[in-house]
Amino acid sequence: MTGARLARIAAWTAGAGGGLAAAYLGLVTGALSVDAGVGRRIRPLGQQTVDIAAPREVVFDVVARPYLERTPRAMREKLNVLERGSDLVLAEHFTPLAGGRLTAVTVETVHFTRPERIDFRLVRGPVPQVTESFVLGEHGAGTRLVYEGELGTDLWRAGAWWGEKVAARWEATVAGSLASVKEEAERRARR
Repeated sequence: MTGARLARIAAWTAGAGGGLAAAYLGLVTGALSVDAGVGRRIRPLGQQTVDIAAPREVVFDVVARPYLERTPRAMREKLNVLERGSDLVLAEHFTPLAGGRLTAVTVETVHFTRPERIDFRLVRGPVPQVTESFVLGEHGAGTRLVYEGELGTDLWRAGAWWGEKVAARWEATVAGSLASVKEEAERRARR
């Protein structure tokens, strides 16, 4: 094999490797959305249940205000509302990855049904389909918030493998958000 041929093979291999790395980073960060529409597999998200010592209206407001009103400065690293209506918004969500070196960006519609329900639907992200809900029920003097959803991926087993990776991070992020909602709602209820 000639030196020129080896150089071409090395250049092609480097280019292909770079392309694969770029595609992976695009998928992970949500910059590249792939919706092939074939081999769709759906897996559940949740169920996560949190009992909150605060009235349902307070819990609803803690979740809804950053979307429906001006987003507080402290949340701007996590949330950017692109379009705001009276009960529906289009919002970007930012999730740090790789120790903060990368940021995943998802775009979702968020629909508010006061005071019992908040629904999320993915528009752009690391998988082609996600639907989620926060259902707020009265529970004694407080609120029971139930999170559940579905995550869909394409391309059969390969997509299912990717979906498991995304779902684990997604559910951990939701758990962190629910803990923050609980803390803030209970703080407001004590005032």
